[in-house]
Amino acid sequence: MANNDKPNYLKVEQYNDGPQEEIKSNYRNIISALGENPEREGLAKTPERVAKAMQFLTQGYHMNPEGILKSAMFHEDYSEMVIVKDIEVYSMCEHHMLPFFGRAHVAYIPKGTIVGLSKIARVVDAYARRLQVQERLTHEILNCIQNTLQPQGVAVVIEAKHLCMMMRGVQKQNSVATTSAFTGEFENNRTRAEFMRLISANLLD
Repeated sequence: MANNDKPNYLKVEQYNDGPQEEIKSNYRNIISALGENPEREGLAKTPERVAKAMQFLTQGYHMNPEGILKSAMFHEDYSEMVIVKDIEVYSMCEHHMLPFFGRAHVAYIPKGTIVGLSKIARVVDAYARRLQVQERLTHEILNCIQNTLQPQGVAVVIEAKHLCMMMRGVQKQNSVATTSAFTGEFENNRTRAEFMRLISANLLD
């Protein structure tokens, strides 16, 4: 039986104490500047929670996307399109520090080298978990894969909703931003059209 004086679960979290204390202090001041009382029960631990959340949401600054790809590269005689679609994207708009979220579709055409499929999703996360704009995020993913794998071409499409448009400003709840970038073979209209058709299809249904 669990001891009522102790939590009945083990919570393991690791954060950089130096930045966390500074972030925590700053958010405490922000809460106060907004006219709230940072000492009241519901807010007493909020600066600490936000500090941890912000470190988690921006952990991409401490990731090496090229290293992620290089950890699972294999020589393989395959030269057709490889697509990983519907990769969940969660990022923070650098203009208002509000989230934007959606899906990324990534493809490449190998030239003697393939990569573990999960690594493509990890590269998306490594760049998304930073203060971002969707346009730059799209190109960073594309350039990382192109420069590291040296394939025949890379394609990246991101569709996302931005809370800075939904909660404030123009307040358009149904707007979706789509960005795309292509290199190599994907600059060919036929290849690009095939990619767009495949990411739109529900092949598993």
